[in-house]
Amino acid sequence: MRFQTPLVPGVLIRRYKRFLADVTLADGQEVTAHCANPGSMMGLAEPGMRVWLEPNDDPKKKLKFGWRLVEHGDGHFTGVDTAVPNRMLRFALEAREVPGLADFDTLRAEVPYGEKSRIDFLLSRSGDKDTYVEVKSVTLSRLRGLAEFPDSVTARGTKHLGELTEMVALGHRAVMLYLVQRTDCDRMTLAGDIDPAYARAWQAATAAGVETMALDCQITPEAVRLGKPIPVLPPNEP
Repeated sequence: MRFQTPLVPGVLIRRYKRFLADVTLADGQEVTAHCANPGSMMGLAEPGMRVWLEPNDDPKKKLKFGWRLVEHGDGHFTGVDTAVPNRMLRFALEAREVPGLADFDTLRAEVPYGEKSRIDFLLSRSGDKDTYVEVKSVTLSRLRGLAEFPDSVTARGTKHLGELTEMVALGHRAVMLYLVQRTDCDRMTLAGDIDPAYARAWQAATAAGVETMALDCQITPEAVRLGKPIPVLPPNEP
């Protein structure tokens, strides 16, 4: 998935109010960018970090820049826009490029299910059980090469695991898909020390038959592309 507008580099001044970030561009101009990430962004929002913004000229948008990437050096990037995974995965699903999720007749997004929830993708096939796919963006890494989810307590994420478990009990297939938006990680785990309830819910869901998939990404200032499956390790301890 290519960015609609060429990204421009800058240096992060600060992130605040969750959805705002002040950045100094290469020409010295200071701008405010929209930060499409409600999480803690642990390790990704330190002043002085090199970041990449996407300009826009949409008159309906108050902010003319969107924060898309953090650059770590050595050619590594993290994608910080949590809307990217669903957009990219929809393209990949429609192209039948997601391992283990290519055999379906119809694809629907944001379908109501559970308790006032919407499943990210519902895959259906005539004469077969439905496949419920929930997608999470993974951006945290505290140990070299190891991605972690979540980066803050997520009651909503825990609720989703319970609802996927209910779908399995009803005879459907359910998949928890983690998209690792980092190019410096080759495995992932659940951050049980950050959110013990989520780690326990994941273990219970796994025992009940909910499948887990983790895919990495190829990220550059030009595009974000779906990568390959990576292993998921047991949750770390609180």
